[in-house]
Amino acid sequence: MGATKTREHIPFRVRPMLATLVPEAFHRAGWVYEEKYDGERILAYKEGADVRLLSRNAKDYTVRFTEIAAAIARLPARTLLFDGEVIALDRHGVSRFQLLQRGASNPIYAVFDCLYEDGRDLRDDPLRARRGVLESVLGTTGFLFVARRLAENGLEAYRIAKRRGYEGVVAKDSSAPYIEGRSTKWLKVKVRQEEEFVIAGYTAPSGSRKYFGALLLGGYRGRELHYVGKVGTGFTQPVLAALFKKFQPLVQSKPSLVDPPREKHVTYIAPRLVAQIAFQEWTAEGKLRQPVFLGLRDDKDPRECVLPEGWPQL
Repeated sequence: MGATKTREHIPFRVRPMLATLVPEAFHRAGWVYEEKYDGERILAYKEGADVRLLSRNAKDYTVRFTEIAAAIARLPARTLLFDGEVIALDRHGVSRFQLLQRGASNPIYAVFDCLYEDGRDLRDDPLRARRGVLESVLGTTGFLFVARRLAENGLEAYRIAKRRGYEGVVAKDSSAPYIEGRSTKWLKVKVRQEEEFVIAGYTAPSGSRKYFGALLLGGYRGRELHYVGKVGTGFTQPVLAALFKKFQPLVQSKPSLVDPPREKHVTYIAPRLVAQIAFQEWTAEGKLRQPVFLGLRDDKDPRECVLPEGWPQL
């Protein structure tokens, strides 16, 4: 019994490997190019009959994604550790974070790495070897699939991502081991402008709108939280109500922003909540143009919302 339990135990927990953002597409020999998904990063641990789905900050999402956990439990390997993204697809087959947040489409798990398999620690193996194991163990199910590779050439992969409306491309060094934390062995290029920002406050509603008008958004530069604009679109009535309820315990008299806007009827809140925002571009003043609220990110620490290099003159 003891030996069986040992074989069914993964003797470590990992922090996910994170891609570094680069400004433009590229091609390098020995690299592979995958679709960048717009969902929830999930590490899946299968230990015998037990499956746990953990977010990048170790929150347990197993109950939230029960069908994905059940699909992993049915795989024949006794122990597995997958890294991937839980996503929801629109009618064009494009992942949309907003659909996942609102439960508008069935979640599925796009798996792009396998770090442990039946007692073997694969973290030091090159990506190409880990990918081979992943493809051999994953099987075919409606809730799990191997992350899509777009083209052998990185520039062509970017053109495909742009044409199909994907969020972007993740380029990976196929000879690299799995490196916890931020790495330059994985690089990402965005097609759609989406980013996470701290919610620093909200304005009063007007007209027929209830609860609040717009959210004040911020990002960190060092220890300082800077104002980057406000977002007033992308909300349904239930979302307005749910957010307003979350805001009330966080209300404070003074702004956390070092450069708050000259705005009337603002309620400031402690910088604890992170919003996923789509936007057209950055303005010359370092503000968001045409932002749209997509959802809350409870898997992100507000301190991770760091302003890009060159802000505010982007």
